[in-house]
Amino acid sequence: RTGRRSALSCLLVHLFVLCLQAQVTVQSPPNFTQHVREQSLVTDQLSRRLIRIYQLYSRTSGKHVQVQANKKINAMAEDGDPYAKLIVETDTFGSRVRVRGAETGLYICMNKKGKLIAKSNGKGKDCVFTEIVLENNYTALQNAKYEGWYMAFTRKGRPRKGSKTRQHQREVHFMKRLPKGFQTSEQSHRFEFLSYPFTRRSKRTWDSKPR
Repeated sequence: RTGRRSALSCLLVHLFVLCLQAQVTVQSPPNFTQHVREQSLVTDQLSRRLIRIYQLYSRTSGKHVQVQANKKINAMAEDGDPYAKLIVETDTFGSRVRVRGAETGLYICMNKKGKLIAKSNGKGKDCVFTEIVLENNYTALQNAKYEGWYMAFTRKGRPRKGSKTRQHQREVHFMKRLPKGFQTSEQSHRFEFLSYPFTRRSKRTWDSKPR
């Protein structure tokens, strides 16, 4: 009888473990895509800001977006114009950014009427845009606060109200271009190979002059 009880106990424990494993298997795996989407909507206060510098070429006006000293925003700047040089800061690890003029330091924002305005303080959600790469390789900038409203300019380079914009419209299509004559600050270093065993003179891993 003792042997039967032991066998029965082992069987019950085995069945209990199988049930637990079945419950774990039934549970749906975490939705990583949903997690990324949710985190992309939250401002990241911890990560280091990624900063890029480029111009926004308007598909309709054929000119570049500029932020002028008088706080006017338009797409009438020529290639290389100082006011067309934009500093783009990441807001999250996703594609949300803040755009400000390099010359003026003013951020491009959108008010509740859908009008583009310039602000010295770009911390508000109305100054955040989501970069959307379209099928035609152009980029659209959708405001984070007013979803469905985009940065847009007419053929004459005048800003268009975000409330009248749609993603398929040419007015919201831009091409990112480096400023004329812009060069990256990264410098290439020349490396030298080290022989083994290391000697006192081979402690330096690189030299500015090739041997």
